Amino acid sequence: MRRVLIVVVLIIGAAILGLWRSQGGVRQGLSRTVGASSEDSQGDARDEIRKSFELQPGARVEVQGINGSVEVQTSDTKTAEVYVLRTAKDRDSLSRREVTIEQTANGLLIKGKQTRHAGFWDHLFGRNPNEQVTINAPRQIALALNGVNGHVTSGDIDGPLEVTGANGKIELGQTSSSVEISGVNGRISVGLKSLDDRGVRVSGINGGVELRLASGLNADLTAKGMNGNVRSEISEVTVNKEDFGRNYSARIGSGGAPITISGVNGNVRLTRADTTANSSTASAKKSATGNQDEVKPGTEAKAARNSAQ
Repeated sequence: MRRVLIVVVLIIGAAILGLWRSQGGVRQGLSRTVGASSEDSQGDARDEIRKSFELQPGARVEVQGINGSVEVQTSDTKTAEVYVLRTAKDRDSLSRREVTIEQTANGLLIKGKQTRHAGFWDHLFGRNPNEQVTINAPRQIALALNGVNGHVTSGDIDGPLEVTGANGKIELGQTSSSVEISGVNGRISVGLKSLDDRGVRVSGINGGVELRLASGLNADLTAKGMNGNVRSEISEVTVNKEDFGRNYSARIGSGGAPITISGVNGNVRLTRADTTANSSTASAKKSATGNQDEVKPGTEAKAARNSAQ
């Protein structure tokens, strides 16, 4: 009986502490009573970073380990401007992670990482700091996004595009080089203006995939290991399905660069690119009113949830 009482007391104590740490009823009630004015009572703790860099054409812009959204806006410029907004429930939580921005020999690196581990109570009642990254970059870049735990959008780029280990919806502008996307837990939309010999590789996706094809694109598509269908919404592109199995193929234009798709838990759609929506802002507005494919849990891409931890 005594042990039962001890367990009950510990549970009640943990619940009260959780309310206190999460700025719940107990803490807010005390603040209102004494008329306290502090950073925590006003809202989230926050920190801002702003930096700008000159980039050469073809520079590699790499974003790693961000626990939040990433937006890459592109234009005809030589300057990259980076803005990072970090928020958390309090300053102590905010200090558990950091974001560094540095110019490298090849381009630019924006990296989030954990500086110290959360304590027992933080695991129970706390949450990791959130990071929102906005990049205004030249259009002539190579863009690489790895370990992003949030929504990703980008404008058009004249260079290769790479996304790995992401947990969230991915909306990318048109690329004129190559694309590699793998280990994503979320819906994907990417535009293809033209492709080099490397083509496109999409694998390990837990969500629907939309390939927005520009007029004049020449490629050969193959898809296998699908838990869904491949369909074309372009009249001149026909998708062929094997009589047995879940393998698909399609010739786009006169054929050429390979588009290889495998391990997708969702449908793949081939649509015609909207040439007027050539920025990340336009893409975001379009997605806000469109239908979203259902994301099904339990695939290998689900492991991307912890990639930014």
